[in-house]
Amino acid sequence: MTTQTIPSQSVPASASRDRTDPGHWEWQYLDLMRRIWEEGDERGDRTGVGTRSLFGATIRFDLSGGAMPLLTTKRVYWKTASREMLWFLSGDTNIRKLCEQNVQIWTDWPLERYRRETGETISREDFSASIVADAAFAREWGDLGPVYGKQWVDWPTYEPAGDGLFRRGPGINQVAEVIESLKNNPGSRRHIIEGWNVAELGAMALPPCHKTYQFHVADGRLSCILYQRSCDLGLGFAFNMWSLALLTRMFAQQCNLEPGEAVWMGGDVHLYLNHAALVEEQLSRSPEGTAQLDLVRRPDSIFDYRIEDFIVTGYAPQAHIAAPVAV
Repeated sequence: MTTQTIPSQSVPASASRDRTDPGHWEWQYLDLMRRIWEEGDERGDRTGVGTRSLFGATIRFDLSGGAMPLLTTKRVYWKTASREMLWFLSGDTNIRKLCEQNVQIWTDWPLERYRRETGETISREDFSASIVADAAFAREWGDLGPVYGKQWVDWPTYEPAGDGLFRRGPGINQVAEVIESLKNNPGSRRHIIEGWNVAELGAMALPPCHKTYQFHVADGRLSCILYQRSCDLGLGFAFNMWSLALLTRMFAQQCNLEPGEAVWMGGDVHLYLNHAALVEEQLSRSPEGTAQLDLVRRPDSIFDYRIEDFIVTGYAPQAHIAAPVAV
């Protein structure tokens, strides 16, 4: 496969030196972006677009005092990311509920399948509208397979049915089990939610990128590490980091703990070759300010949060930077 070559010096050299707030957490992100663009391995990928990639990266954020890791060098639509997280926790795998809220971040995968299998060149807007308006259409074309939420709250089990046969057993709700474990055995090293179900990867529209969450309690504070096998740093990271922090805050509230750290760990961390304009613009900016999140209600269960429960203040980002999504 042939990929385009983009000069590694296409970003302003002064960007990494102009640090109005050198202690701001977001410099971890910007420094990683620059390093990938200038030093990353250029390679082909599943999408055919091509990337520059580094393997192994860590970004840490202290959640004390209600602080939240929203990027300030571009606008991040945190409500969209939060609605996605609530959808994961519901265990739903059909995009209909997302489309009803005008959340389109999962629409491209079923849309691609619909176009491929029917030959129709329907627009994304019309496809999403059909998903919302027609339940039968949504059942046929809107399901993503056993992605994130299905594994989180209904990991499949099987039990003997006799004569060498097996039947489906009760699903495992990993989220509920971790909540109970945090409350009753906080020192455990097994507070883990896993999305990488090897037996079902082939049935998923997209295998989980943010695959493993591990929680840790120390001095009454709850921290969480997310291991992400594959990260689109230009577009996906902002949502992934917010969602990690949001999930940690929700768990902490449910378990009567204070928020600790959100620790993000990336495996293959990459920038797409067609994101040169995004990289150049974002690296020309300096971060400033920190958003705060207030959880205005404590639901009875981790599964009962609503978008209205999340109030963000102090967020004054710079302008949105558009870039294409590689499907």
